[in-house]
Amino acid sequence: MAPAQRCPLCRQTFFCGRGHVYSRKHQRQLKAALERLLPQVEAARKAVRAAQVERYVPEHERRCWCLCCGCEVRKHLSHGNLTVLHGGLLEHLASPEHKKATNRFWWENKAEFQMKEKFLISPQDYARFKKSMVKGLDTYEEKEDEVIKEMAAQIREVEHSRQELVRSVLEPQAVADPEDGSSALGGWKGTNSLALLVFFSLVASTSQQPSSVDLPPTPELDWMETGQPLTFIGHQDTPGIGNIHSGATPPWMVQDEEHSSVNQQIGPSYEEFLKEKEKQKLKKLPPDRVGANFDHSSSTSVGWLPSFGRVWNNGRRWQSRHQFKTEAAARNKQQSHREKKPSVS
Repeated sequence: MAPAQRCPLCRQTFFCGRGHVYSRKHQRQLKAALERLLPQVEAARKAVRAAQVERYVPEHERRCWCLCCGCEVRKHLSHGNLTVLHGGLLEHLASPEHKKATNRFWWENKAEFQMKEKFLISPQDYARFKKSMVKGLDTYEEKEDEVIKEMAAQIREVEHSRQELVRSVLEPQAVADPEDGSSALGGWKGTNSLALLVFFSLVASTSQQPSSVDLPPTPELDWMETGQPLTFIGHQDTPGIGNIHSGATPPWMVQDEEHSSVNQQIGPSYEEFLKEKEKQKLKKLPPDRVGANFDHSSSTSVGWLPSFGRVWNNGRRWQSRHQFKTEAAARNKQQSHREKKPSVS
């Protein structure tokens, strides 16, 4: 009988020697395994003439199983934040180690000779892939430059529109009626203060870089109509009480008088925690156990446990019991005699 051998494709042990590779089951398993690997190899062959370069994402770390070499291979080739699709698989298929492993695999498993060339990449094809990869990198950089230029143009346009809006807001309005000079002056002051607020808010918003290319249009300001002048009523500051703009302590930093003590303990103490932990342990025990209702805090005397005799070292047990009963009767008799004896005044 031939020695036992293990077939990794059929996943079984056989004793027929080399005759197993010619069996119908082994050929069927071999054909199915090659058909699972063939679509990935064909997709990699399409990238030889037109290499695709994309931005790196975690999905590009996928690996595929090489049936001929019996190991995992990187499917894509990544460097920094760029990824060349199917670059890792093409590099492996063009290596001399893969060619040797493919020849050995075809010889050991008796696969079809016509299919072996489909799983190999010639050095000429791999050199052609390198050239197309350089072109793909150049094309990718050009696209990135165009996108950056478009974003810069949109940012400049938005910045220009905001500057125009601020400039139009800050320009003083001409006084229409000279008789109403006070009301017009007050309206100009109110408009100017409100314009300053708008200016500072716009400056703060322009300091942040826009997160997307499609920015929303700037809303129109209805309060700039000349028919509704605004009056400035002055600053509303409380005398004697500062604010964060004048250098005072913020209200959320001021300690309350009730909670000003440093040694105030928050939450239960450690002893209370241990007691509660012990109660939780006792809840898991059966409620009808012996001593469940015993009050451990009650005070007990030394003689709370009754005496049932003395140490039994020799003789019979009933003799010790009778002796205890005799002594108890004598003790009770002596106690009753003391109670009957009248007290001498």
